[in-house]
Amino acid sequence: QSTDLTSTVGYDSIIQHLNDGRKNCKEFEDFLKERAIIEEKYGKELINLSKKKPCGQTELNTLKRSLDVFKQQIDNVGQGHIQLAQTLREEAKKMEDFREKQKLHRKKIELIMEAIHKNRNLQYKKTMEAKRLYEQRCRDKDEAEQAVHRNANLVTQKQQEKLFLKLAQTKSALEDTDRSYQQSVTTMEKIREEWQNEHIKACEVL
Repeated sequence: QSTDLTSTVGYDSIIQHLNDGRKNCKEFEDFLKERAIIEEKYGKELINLSKKKPCGQTELNTLKRSLDVFKQQIDNVGQGHIQLAQTLREEAKKMEDFREKQKLHRKKIELIMEAIHKNRNLQYKKTMEAKRLYEQRCRDKDEAEQAVHRNANLVTQKQQEKLFLKLAQTKSALEDTDRSYQQSVTTMEKIREEWQNEHIKACEVL
């Protein structure tokens, strides 16, 4: 957890987890495809063995029938491996479709979140600038007040009027920057709430 208002550490962690998940899904998909190749190859070799390799061709009667059944069972096992290969390929295709669907969906969510992050970071900079300006106006007003008190009995009437005018101007500028700062903070809070809501929705969907 980070106290930095512009931090994306939590979001980055989720994205990393999703990327790891995508990688794992691809690895599983490739594993299924590789096994399908092996199963199909093995199945075809068994079928070829049962059909082409002689096995007791000169035998008669009961032993002949037994060997024929044995070879048929080999053929059946081979067919079973070929069927398993097809099933594995179908499962791999489902995984591939799932990955593509998630990829498109994740990209949509990422674009939304990136836009919100950009907006939040921009508003944060504006708020920090408004804060800096407000603090500067506070210092200007304090300095103007000190100048009035410090020179109360040391300057002419005209110079006093200038000091009071300067003080009035700094107070007015302070009020303006105070309003701007408060508005910026309010806007920042709205954007933060929007970011939080979108982040929660993204977590629920992803």
